[in-house]
Amino acid sequence: MRPGALVRPAEPGDLPEIVDLCLVARAESTVGAQLCSNDRERLRQQIGTLLATPGGQVLVGTLDGRTSGLLLGRLVGPSPFTDEASLTLEALYVAPEARRRGLGHALLSGALELAAEAGASEVYAAPLPGARGMLRFFARLGFAPAAAYRVVSTSSLQRRLAGDSAGAPVVRRGAARGLEDLIARRRQVRAAARSETAEVRFVPPAASADQPRRSAMSMQVSRAVQTRRDSGSSTTTS
Repeated sequence: MRPGALVRPAEPGDLPEIVDLCLVARAESTVGAQLCSNDRERLRQQIGTLLATPGGQVLVGTLDGRTSGLLLGRLVGPSPFTDEASLTLEALYVAPEARRRGLGHALLSGALELAAEAGASEVYAAPLPGARGMLRFFARLGFAPAAAYRVVSTSSLQRRLAGDSAGAPVVRRGAARGLEDLIARRRQVRAAARSETAEVRFVPPAASADQPRRSAMSMQVSRAVQTRRDSGSSTTTS
């Protein structure tokens, strides 16, 4: 830590200066709306809540007696996915006039002490997209890419989900098995119907059993006709 740079845990009396720094950072960032609100009172309440939340960490950095930097973070874990604790840095900011004087390093040194006290094995940082200076700063200190967040507003997600579900039936988990059984039964019915059709197609019609009788009758009629013809011929000749 360079002479004149001092880092300490924030106190309730530091809130006005912390809010000022947040608003300066918001104005400087190209994606300031993702950084914080522009409402001073709302910012004060949010930072005050972080101060009062278990695991919430707020450090202020002063240079020559003036508050010129801040660090917001949270101690996280253990969780269902890991047995280890970690420190997540939500924001790290140094005012433009106080840069290149060691205040950023001093703030990270303070964060490192917090992590060591909590037994945190890793420190995560989430710099905003486009903050090239901060990205280079973290890279020089050994921070490497670990994951990428994607964000969507609640209202937009609601609209997208509603649009996707409008054209498709909603299948509840409890009804999934019943739907599979219904499909299986329908397949069995169709298979049985095709089998019956095939059997009817190859079975000779019942009427075919009368075919010999019809042939006999036809032969008798032919003989009777022939007899009459023979009788007629005899009469005519005589």
